[in-house]
Amino acid sequence: MPSPDPDALLTRDRTAEALTEAGYPVAPKTLATKVTRGGGPPYSLFSRRALYRWGDTLEWARNRTTPPRRSTSEADAQRWGDSDPENPSK
Repeated sequence: MPSPDPDALLTRDRTAEALTEAGYPVAPKTLATKVTRGGGPPYSLFSRRALYRWGDTLEWARNRTTPPRRSTSEADAQRWGDSDPENPSK
């Protein structure tokens, strides 16, 4: 299925499906939890139903994705800066 129009408003189920198709696996229940706890994509209400604008949702997913890595040690280096966590004097 082709990607939705960036301005398309999607239901929670369709948003989760479209994100998964785009390579960002997420469940509708995860989106529902993020509505109450925060940290999810922006949404609007139509009556009592959450609607997600596809462009905003895709941007949210992309912003949560790390840059490409070649190994897990790269994540440690980014977290600790240039210093070695085993030898802080370095």
